[in-house]
Amino acid sequence: MSPETQATFRALADPTRRAILQTLTAGERTIAEVAGDFDMTRAAVKKHLTVLSDGGLITVTPRGRERLNRLNPKGFAPVRDWLSFFDQFWDDRLDALKTAIEEDDTHD
Repeated sequence: MSPETQATFRALADPTRRAILQTLTAGERTIAEVAGDFDMTRAAVKKHLTVLSDGGLITVTPRGRERLNRLNPKGFAPVRDWLSFFDQFWDDRLDALKTAIEEDDTHD
């Protein structure tokens, strides 16, 4: 697994960060606006936002003294790609099961 993918999974591992991502689906928000939705300090929220940014799941755009945090849908691609490997695994397994059942039915 690439370091970028590792960073994305690390960002998603924490329930608070997942909740922040859900908050950002409504649009871009400042650190203060995000912090208003959680029972934690702005510094703690900033740390979570940094991990989300490092994981590629959000983008941060400076605007004057503020930083606008926005969901980055493309940042979820490494997770989708990693999971798609297992989709193929299960498709292959289910095809093999179907073949085995059909062969068993012909022997009855």
